[in-house]
Amino acid sequence: MEALSLVALVAVSTAIAGAARRTPVAAPLLLVTAGLVAGYLPGVPDYTLDPHIVLPLVLPPLLHLAALDSSYLDLRANIRPVALLSVGYVLFATLTVGYLAYLFVPGLPLTAALVLGAVIAPPDAVAATAIARKLGLPHRITTILQGESLVNDATAITAYKVAVAAAVGVGASWADGIGEFAVAALGGVAVGLLLMVPIHWLRTHLREPLLQNTLSLLIPFVAYAAAEQVHASGVLAVVVVGLYLGHRSWQVDFATRLQEAAVWKMVAFVLESSVFALIGLQLPYVLDGLGDYGVGSSLGYAVGIFVFVVVARFVWVFPATFLPRRLSRRIREREPGVDWRAPVIVGWAGMRGVVSLAIAFSIPAVTSAGDPFPARNLVLFLTFTTVIGTLVVQGLTLPALIRALRLPQRDTYTETLAEAQAQSDASQAAERRLDELLADERNSLPPPLEERLRTVMERRRNSVWERLGTVNERTGESADDTYRRLAREVIGVEREVFVRLRDERRIDDEMMRTLLRRLDLEEAAAYREEDEDSS
Repeated sequence: MEALSLVALVAVSTAIAGAARRTPVAAPLLLVTAGLVAGYLPGVPDYTLDPHIVLPLVLPPLLHLAALDSSYLDLRANIRPVALLSVGYVLFATLTVGYLAYLFVPGLPLTAALVLGAVIAPPDAVAATAIARKLGLPHRITTILQGESLVNDATAITAYKVAVAAAVGVGASWADGIGEFAVAALGGVAVGLLLMVPIHWLRTHLREPLLQNTLSLLIPFVAYAAAEQVHASGVLAVVVVGLYLGHRSWQVDFATRLQEAAVWKMVAFVLESSVFALIGLQLPYVLDGLGDYGVGSSLGYAVGIFVFVVVARFVWVFPATFLPRRLSRRIREREPGVDWRAPVIVGWAGMRGVVSLAIAFSIPAVTSAGDPFPARNLVLFLTFTTVIGTLVVQGLTLPALIRALRLPQRDTYTETLAEAQAQSDASQAAERRLDELLADERNSLPPPLEERLRTVMERRRNSVWERLGTVNERTGESADDTYRRLAREVIGVEREVFVRLRDERRIDDEMMRTLLRRLDLEEAAAYREEDEDSS
């Protein structure tokens, strides 16, 4: 029954996520809403979020994929704002929101309030970056949001461990907390640095794409487990390894890259869909656990905590954006100017997610003295309402806010021009190398094959420039678009012939698959896949 329930969760959540692609609403929002409704439908199994599954089994692959897709150079160029958000803001939110919760909620101990602050401190930028890409936010804002999401979980988990130690009576001074944070952070980075080179060496020396991609799937779990085994940050270890492998992905053969991209897109789609649906499904469990706390008063506390979380982010983001520029001339000269609209977007994009809920569910039930953990059920409820509130309120209004602020859109013409120039430089270098190779008698080719090589290079060089040119007055297509459409049409005809020949028993299935794979590769080369995130 448990296996069937898991299959049902994955199947339904992926179906909803797929349907969301045809609507203007971001998939995380529809999934959370569907989960909230499904939690009270008869016959729906009880899906209780298990932190022992989410943290070590769900978080590492999502972080690994985000790191692979991130730009190490862009993150390095924006290290200051990323660090201020992923470390500074998380610690600020932990202390600020925790202390305000202690003052606002009657009877809530300060230690439990700080646990709550640490739990809801890290934003989950999965939904925010999905919306940012869909609406074409400036590249720098998207990079900062992605960078924040890579590191802030490590900061929050460490802060949570310190706060829980104080709450359960184990004892943790400020010095102990700072020491534990330093050990976890430096240890996680060190583990990542130790693993990244041998893992990359292994990836480049395995010659079978199937083995390489099996290794790729294991990498985040290995990095996370290795770091946690030595009480370091598994999150940072995964991020360091992922950034290194993504930066050097060009050194892996093309077949592995093609397979890896497809495999990781599928894994991320399934995990993200299931996780957001799982968030909504926690509502019955959280409400049942409230116990002595009334739903009405708890909802009042939830509104207050939500406001504290939103305000605290703006209180941090605006000074962190403008104060360094005011204090340092070097920063003003090195970094592009930023007006007030960018921090408004970054501030409002602080949506919480499954990591906060997973951390909250891992809060111990009893203290070291054997007493119940103070206000544990209320902390769970406030975490849940904060996650739902930020996803729904901020998630639904973020697209409208972005449109209302009229931020400068990405300059697609300039980007295409840069792409065309890069392709032209590469094609010229390739032509020079081809001339050198053909000058050697050992590389002689029949004229048709030599001409084919040159035609392919010319096609690559011209295709990007054609996107900048005029379009067909009848169809609205560029010459490049027309070429791709016609190529797909003629390849489709060939594919039908191969299938017919197989059905007539003139070729066998194995030969048909070989011929179809050849066509698939040609079609992939001819047709530029649209970016799913911006569609």
